[in-house]
Amino acid sequence: MCMELFQACGLTCLLIPTAFFFTFVLLLRASSRRRRRLPPGNLGLPVIGETLQLIAAYKTENPEPFIDDRVRRFGPVFATHVFGEPTVFSADPETNRFILQNEGKLFECSYPRSLCNLLGKHSLLLMKGSLHKRMHSLTMSFGNSSIIRDHLLVDIDRLIRLNLESWSDRVFLMEEAKKITFELTMKQLMSFDPCDWTESLRKEYVLVIEGFFSVPLPIFSTTYRRAIKARTKVAEALSLVVGQRRKQCEAGTRKNDMLGALLDGDSSGGCGFSDEQIVDFLVALLVAGYETTSTIMTLAVKFLTETPRALAQLKEEHDKIRADKYPRESLDWNDYKSMPFTQCVINETLRVANIISGVFRRAMTDVDVKGYTIPKGWKVFASFRAVHLDQDHFKEARTFNPWRWQNNSGSPTPGNIFTPFGGGPRLCPGYELARVEISVFLHHLVTRFSWVPAEEDKLVFFPTTRTQKRYPIYVRRHGAVGQCI
Repeated sequence: MCMELFQACGLTCLLIPTAFFFTFVLLLRASSRRRRRLPPGNLGLPVIGETLQLIAAYKTENPEPFIDDRVRRFGPVFATHVFGEPTVFSADPETNRFILQNEGKLFECSYPRSLCNLLGKHSLLLMKGSLHKRMHSLTMSFGNSSIIRDHLLVDIDRLIRLNLESWSDRVFLMEEAKKITFELTMKQLMSFDPCDWTESLRKEYVLVIEGFFSVPLPIFSTTYRRAIKARTKVAEALSLVVGQRRKQCEAGTRKNDMLGALLDGDSSGGCGFSDEQIVDFLVALLVAGYETTSTIMTLAVKFLTETPRALAQLKEEHDKIRADKYPRESLDWNDYKSMPFTQCVINETLRVANIISGVFRRAMTDVDVKGYTIPKGWKVFASFRAVHLDQDHFKEARTFNPWRWQNNSGSPTPGNIFTPFGGGPRLCPGYELARVEISVFLHHLVTRFSWVPAEEDKLVFFPTTRTQKRYPIYVRRHGAVGQCI
């Protein structure tokens, strides 16, 4: 009995200070909020904040459940606490533009540590200052219109046709789209054609990307632990390639690809890059070129399948292009520029279901926004998708309607409203390349195949982690015009 009383007293002595501590933390937060005019919101529990709610929300079929709920409660600019840090979320286009345009002045790039661990500390996403400017410019130079027209388009067309040649009656579209975009990116970055080694590397990449949508604690999350191991394997494989290519460069043999430009860093008077820096850079570019574009390809097909009138109009546009070409003739730049409705379809897919929902930044000083103060050191998240799905900016915003882009040359809204590729100094350097790849893929798909979805495994409407489903479709090859594979 005495022992029970002793244990009860001990437990009480432990709980009372703990309760006082949490109460003190909450009161301190409330006092700080009033003093600094912080945005309204809820910082959640100490340490973990609302991280678990954020991760759980992105595993639902609702497009923006975490942000939707808080915008209703607090408005388009609100405070929360995720991934171990206080963070201000913005679903306001003016605030988003302000954040993007003040890169390096009021805000700097900053992402959760879990993402940094998977991408590598030398990835383009995490670079700052003059180094970022230099590497962003280099990346842009390998994806601009002239390079695509004169060098990349022929490989894009060839590799997409090569993939479609292997299609049988039943196709897992998401899986095939991922193969296509990975093979294209490997070709552009390192001049590799599809082979057993590239397919093995792609399978490791699948594990790395799954880690982006998991709890970033290896002890508790087998998915994140598996992703870290896969990232190590990817880095080791790329390190071997970089080492071999460096020896070739020293011997006077150079390839005209991204890796060649990185290895040739000294020739422009700049500093050379270490193997570790090059590997991190390539890892991040492979993620950017592989996951995002393949998801948009798959979702474009899904939305077209559910909108027969749009599919018929797209097919008419591409049949007209194919009718003027020989059966095995590749697409050229003029063909790409003759796809206006295709660009409407791509725009609408990017608007409704862009996998890049927004960007993280960190306040470099106290910043006044919309009557609130974002304290120095706090994270901010500019949500692009929340703006894209806002009824105030797009009529029937959550309905797929490619015809909305046919007015005003495909841009019915100000530039700060539609931002699928970001903006400011960190505008996605591969935005034009992604559009070309999706356009060529859609061309060969609609001119060569008819399809119906396999009912037993439908793809959800929005790009949450559930879009890792493979989206099977039954396909039938066309005769005549389509029979050029």
